[in-house]
Amino acid sequence: MDILKVLSRGIKPNPKKHTTSTALPSAGARPNPQFFHDEVAGAALRGKKRKRRKGAAASSGDATDDANDNDDESDVSDVDYFSPKGAAKKKKVEEQSAAAEQAESPKQQRKPRLLDEEECRATLKSHRLKFTILAGRTEMGAAPAKKKAKKGEAEKEKHKEQIFPQPLKAFGELRYVYGVAPQVSDNLVRQGFRVPTEVQMGSLPLLLRPGMAVKGVGLGGVDFLGVAPTGSGKTISFLIPAIDAVLRRRTDEGEGAEENVLQVVVVAPTRELASQIVNEGRKLAIGTGVRVVLMKRSLGLVAEDLVKKREDQEDEEVASDGEEDDASQQSEEESEAEKDGKESDSKETKGPARVDILVTTPKTLLNFLSGEKTVVKNPKAKKALPTVRSLILDEADVLLDPIFRKQTMAIWRACTHPNLALTCWSATMASNIEALITKELEKRAKRLSIDNPYPLIRLVVGLKDTAVPNITHKLIYTATEQGKLLAIRQLLHPVSEPDSGPPLRPPFLVFTQTIERAQSLHDELKYDIPLEAGGSARVAVLHSSLADSIRSKIMSRFRAGEIWVLITTDVLARGVDFAGVNGVVNYDIPGSAAAYVHRAGRTGRAGREGGVAVTFYTKDDIPFVKSVANVIAASEKQASSGKGGTDTSNSTVQKWLLDALPKVAKEDKRKLTVRGVESRRAGGKASITTKSTWELRKERNKLGAIEASKRRKREAVKYGGGKGKAQDESAEEWGGLDG
Repeated sequence: MDILKVLSRGIKPNPKKHTTSTALPSAGARPNPQFFHDEVAGAALRGKKRKRRKGAAASSGDATDDANDNDDESDVSDVDYFSPKGAAKKKKVEEQSAAAEQAESPKQQRKPRLLDEEECRATLKSHRLKFTILAGRTEMGAAPAKKKAKKGEAEKEKHKEQIFPQPLKAFGELRYVYGVAPQVSDNLVRQGFRVPTEVQMGSLPLLLRPGMAVKGVGLGGVDFLGVAPTGSGKTISFLIPAIDAVLRRRTDEGEGAEENVLQVVVVAPTRELASQIVNEGRKLAIGTGVRVVLMKRSLGLVAEDLVKKREDQEDEEVASDGEEDDASQQSEEESEAEKDGKESDSKETKGPARVDILVTTPKTLLNFLSGEKTVVKNPKAKKALPTVRSLILDEADVLLDPIFRKQTMAIWRACTHPNLALTCWSATMASNIEALITKELEKRAKRLSIDNPYPLIRLVVGLKDTAVPNITHKLIYTATEQGKLLAIRQLLHPVSEPDSGPPLRPPFLVFTQTIERAQSLHDELKYDIPLEAGGSARVAVLHSSLADSIRSKIMSRFRAGEIWVLITTDVLARGVDFAGVNGVVNYDIPGSAAAYVHRAGRTGRAGREGGVAVTFYTKDDIPFVKSVANVIAASEKQASSGKGGTDTSNSTVQKWLLDALPKVAKEDKRKLTVRGVESRRAGGKASITTKSTWELRKERNKLGAIEASKRRKREAVKYGGGKGKAQDESAEEWGGLDG
């Protein structure tokens, strides 16, 4: 049996699977941005009755209890994701509750009661939220392992310990239960946030007030790992606690508190993602006085000089040994040199900036800390940030990958505060990254002599390392590189056939393996859109080789809808939020399952349905399709289970197809992740063009002949003494046909 025919036949869409729907992600935000709506636990919660108090307390509190019950019902109506209420009715209830809150004074407003453990367990389960303690189990008050269990089994059980903290039922609780500033709460309402997503529901109480979220423990803080689908609101989940921490510090220190102190550092792998975080943070911090700043090369920060501190300690040790004179003379010379250096530096650089929350890429901040213009192989921070109380790693699996690991660890070690809280966020988190974080936290506790380190808690939303369940996945076999060009041109001019599935309509993103391929594809497609529709201005390319100003301009045009097709590399694969993207095209197959999860997550943001993720693959890609197919199968299974169904007959990837795909060795997977498909790298055989092999060979021969002619002229000038003499010598050597 021909495997290519089998694969082509196996990926044909089922016409019964797709329904004709006009809903697209670019049509607008959903009233309920959550991904999972399991009904079993919700029904149990709604049917549960509260017990009445007895005695005098009951007679005096009956009216209050009734009012509280009514308030609970109104609160539940705002977050009751299981009842068949329409969007219009929900909006009316929200408007009524908002008007009631404005009419009441803060003292008259009731604080919603906290849920007991059984209710917390049912709510978290219904939204597929799982909290696991990865480290610091004794601090959480958990029971010790059984004596009969072996040491290895006890350690294994330790990592399986689960907790059930308080969930956030509505954003109104941030203000009246967890004490978030009114300005921040009002800014959330202005930005259109109505219903908390799963990751916000689970993480915000634990990060804002851990002692309240986990009853009977008295936590002072936590180290946190958040693993949630793309587009589920992770940015808001770490920005609200960051702003709240800055405002709490000012309140605790009173009138004498310094206004702007660097307290939070957010690290992101790309400049586009860092800029997006800054924009979201500034929207939430309106009216609070909290400054959210993007790190730039010219930005100065208040930092402690580690080199000078070490030298001072060494000088003190030498002086104690009886070498005071030499040490003082050396220290005076060094201090004079340092003064001269500081005076020269002060002329070139500005003073420290007023920053509360700093958002940066690893390279930019490390250049400041190390004093280097470029990052060296083994970067070491010469400066420390002692005032930083919270370090946030967005897309932590990339930041702790070997590509960024040394830079990220250097920044982590530069944050020397003993009560530093670490929070890591991503849609994909491998077990080796979790083990690395746990190990580094233990080393840090020993190095800084921390007796009671914060417990490390992990939150997983849904299934770990799977794509969002609300988009359609398509695998298209194109056989060759020329087939890819034909296929993407068909996407630009879709046809409404019954077996073609949902069409991919602009705007959409196209991902390629390298910068050269992105540029070549742009050159091929920029004239495919007619002039009446905007022409070549509708197609753009974005990659890391472009200047920052050009990249920012392209991003703004794409968000504004001026660009319909944006061709890019993995620089936009992670974290960047495009609310109106209708689809994603993997022109080149992703290098790993995690890369596919993040690429596909650029559509279907905030629960929007109708997004399409298309992946092209050729004969060379067949060994690497299985990792992508496994992700698609798991995502579709998760989506079907959420709707109460288990039928997989209409899935994009069938089980027999998964079994037919070849397995790939770990070494080949590693090479694919690092370098991609070798033939598509610079100088490889594969190229993006519609020209035939004969035309390409003719062009290469012509270019080769031109280059050879130039080389001969350069050699003639070099060895012949000049152009004229070279021509005379060549004329004397040429004797004609009869010579």
